[in-house]
Amino acid sequence: MSDIGRSAAVALLGVSGRLVEVEAHLTSQLPGFSIIGLPDTSLGEARERVRSAAANAGCPLPARRITVNLTPAAIPKRGSGFDLAIAMAVLAAAGTAPRASGRVVYVGELGLDGRVRPVPGVIPMVLAARDAGADRIVVPIGNLDEARVVPGVVVHGVDSLRGAAIDAGALLQPVHVDPVLTTSVPESVRPTAELGDVVGNEIGVRAMLTAAAGGHHVLLLGPPGAGKTMLAERLPGILPDLQSDAALEVAAVRSVAGLGARSWTTRPPWEAPHHSASAIALIGGGSGTIRPGAVSRATRGVLFLDEAPEFPRAVLDALRQPLESGRITVHRAAGSAEFPARCQVVLAANPCPCGHAGSRPDLGGPVCECTATTVRRYLGRMSGPLLDRIDIRVQVPRVTTAVMRRGDGTTPTTAEARLTVEAARSRMTDRLADTAWTRNADVPGAWLRGPGRAEAGATAVLDRGLELGTLTMRGWDRVMRLAWTIADLGDVERPGRAQVTAALALRGGL
Repeated sequence: MSDIGRSAAVALLGVSGRLVEVEAHLTSQLPGFSIIGLPDTSLGEARERVRSAAANAGCPLPARRITVNLTPAAIPKRGSGFDLAIAMAVLAAAGTAPRASGRVVYVGELGLDGRVRPVPGVIPMVLAARDAGADRIVVPIGNLDEARVVPGVVVHGVDSLRGAAIDAGALLQPVHVDPVLTTSVPESVRPTAELGDVVGNEIGVRAMLTAAAGGHHVLLLGPPGAGKTMLAERLPGILPDLQSDAALEVAAVRSVAGLGARSWTTRPPWEAPHHSASAIALIGGGSGTIRPGAVSRATRGVLFLDEAPEFPRAVLDALRQPLESGRITVHRAAGSAEFPARCQVVLAANPCPCGHAGSRPDLGGPVCECTATTVRRYLGRMSGPLLDRIDIRVQVPRVTTAVMRRGDGTTPTTAEARLTVEAARSRMTDRLADTAWTRNADVPGAWLRGPGRAEAGATAVLDRGLELGTLTMRGWDRVMRLAWTIADLGDVERPGRAQVTAALALRGGL
């Protein structure tokens, strides 16, 4: 005599999920419990968790041979999030719970006392279940607020295995699914730094406005205390709110990173890893489950690397590929995972190890004791190919008393700057409406030399730099993207010589 019960779960790899059918087969052989279908160690240990949880929930497993198969068998399954689905399939086979439907997905880790505990990565799991045709997903009560940010699927929260078994019959009834997000969900809000607090540093403020409008990467070079970090911290505040699709992408990454209910936000995220961070911390990885790094957690937002030359060169160079493609693929022996990495990178650096290079000792300034070789070695940790991908590179000078008096009150507030940025973004959106891009930083060179070409004769200085070898083809494209952003900020229909020259000054400001 044998019985089969079924349920559904989600196998997560990076921020991509795949629906998994969980089959439980009970036979009248010697009692045992085995799980097949490429489970990892933590998933293999579900045998003991499910058995103890079922006993303490008042629905003990039968003393029979239990075989659980996770289909498709060729896909690796990792983590304890399959516990609830396995338990429901086994209980269905035993007749303790109603036969589950493939349109109901179960996610959750079981405690030995029968409780259902939260798991990371619930948002991409719900997305995968919805896209696979499921109309209901059962999650731990601790993940309920997090899971509700996904429209188009009904989410149920359970706190125990007994509750899931009791509710299983009701979940088989038809349901109306709202395709849009209507539930009020808690939002993770980071305090906004006020741009108006910046005194002086007109070139830095202009660089931040341009970067925010076009989505460009920035390098700020200047002595200690010049305001580089202060400027970088104000960039997220002047960026526009995230659209629903972008916010859902950010929430999926933050959910996999384990932020739980704090995953949902409509504001661009901010990541600022310490310069002692490893390449894995920056781009992602780890043993067992592959986790997103800082570059992915900052997607649609800002990744700030303070004291950039203090990072190991190999760590900085790991950013070259994601800066170009907007995605990062992490390869490990157990498999690979792809994460979004569409963020704006802001690098801040001192001009030399002591920070006093370029000062005026004849006017009473500090004396730089660094040799030319030391300075070259220090700044050389930011490689040429990496810097070639940075659109805006400006010097941030020290703020003097005279500058403070002259510049007091001239810096726009965060609210004013955001309105300026949103107006520029609106012009970009209208212009790029028939393309696959939404920001100037994303348009390819073919568009810049075709429909997006500048006014006649405006690129002569760039063409000359290309001929002399002082400008790469990538550099040519990035200057033109900057020129378009400057034109959008100035409400100019098409970049001319003035916009191209200003863009070249921002890119070559060092």
